Amino acid sequence: MAMAEIGRRGETGVDRPAFSLEDRAARRLLFGWACECGLEVSQDSIGNLFLRYPGQRTELESVLTGSHLDSQPTGGRFDGVYGVLASLEAVAALSRAGIRPPRSIDVVAWSNEEGGRFAPGAMGSQVFAGVRSLADVLPVRDASGTVLRDALADTLAALPEAAVRHGSPPPIAYLEAHIEQGPRLDREGIPVGVVVGIQGCLWLEYEVRGVAAHAGTTPHEYRRDAFEGAVRLIGTLRERCLKRSASCRFTVGRVVVEPNTPNTIPGRVTFTVDFRDADALAFDELCQNLRATPAPGPFELENRELFYHAPEMFPAEVVGVVAAAARSYDYPVFELVSGAFHDALFVAKMCPAGMIFVRCRDGVSHNPLEFAAPADVAAGAQVLMAALLRLAGN
Repeated sequence: MAMAEIGRRGETGVDRPAFSLEDRAARRLLFGWACECGLEVSQDSIGNLFLRYPGQRTELESVLTGSHLDSQPTGGRFDGVYGVLASLEAVAALSRAGIRPPRSIDVVAWSNEEGGRFAPGAMGSQVFAGVRSLADVLPVRDASGTVLRDALADTLAALPEAAVRHGSPPPIAYLEAHIEQGPRLDREGIPVGVVVGIQGCLWLEYEVRGVAAHAGTTPHEYRRDAFEGAVRLIGTLRERCLKRSASCRFTVGRVVVEPNTPNTIPGRVTFTVDFRDADALAFDELCQNLRATPAPGPFELENRELFYHAPEMFPAEVVGVVAAAARSYDYPVFELVSGAFHDALFVAKMCPAGMIFVRCRDGVSHNPLEFAAPADVAAGAQVLMAALLRLAGN
């Protein structure tokens, strides 16, 4: 709740953009808490902030855990920041108990996960994992024209006490705790979920072209109504996806009708499809199908790919560690797939990764109404601590 005061909007909302004054204040607060716990603090060239709990054998690869501090413009108090603070609490509890495992545990606050100010999102974890280069993101500008290079430099300079983190060996494993951002745990009445993977995602933009004409004077048999064509195409795409995979997610989130006047037959309609699935075979088949579907009837059709990422299933050994940690606290082992992106998606490219979800009320997220009960966030931190201790003890 103290962290939620930074960037607070209204009673429960949070607006804390990446590399902003609010972001710097959040980092400063986290730094202070880390110092109270005796942790070693460093930051790398993209602004990822690391808090190290040294192990008995510092030459061994560390275990990494965390999430992000930045929020959506109309975000809540738990998305991202919960994973950072749960990780901090886990290592603080180990420290208070005098438990120091063989491996060091690094708590990380990733830079710019949300991408609400500087696109793309998950920028810090992508650069860390080598998925994207630092040079690639430095020229990015926000809506006001601020260059990321400048905002990043100011953010790094705002915490001069932190050591400069240079290249280091990949961690032996990564764990991320997060609110579910969906309704399954809440509806099942289960406080903690064991995440087995993250859905693959394809974003496509379709442009259906017909002929704009007068709405009152053109008989239906002579029309090439682009909106009619778009509706038919959307129905075909949706039916095909759901028929092949009942567990997929198919969403048309944006529709632009042109010329968009009440008395003109639409001549062009552009719409987006967000398609997701965790089943790799079904995902590949349907991605090919979505890309190759022809235009309906007399219409012209063009599609453009905006984003693609294959499903990422977490290694069985990491999922097993999380499941065992849940059982150790007598929580049921409830496995689920993440429908949203997380930094774990990209860190999984460099080391074994896993996630822990905690129940959030009504599954609401990216919203000021976002809420997770104290007992549930504590449960998630308990499971995280037990899992980290197991991973750091190997």
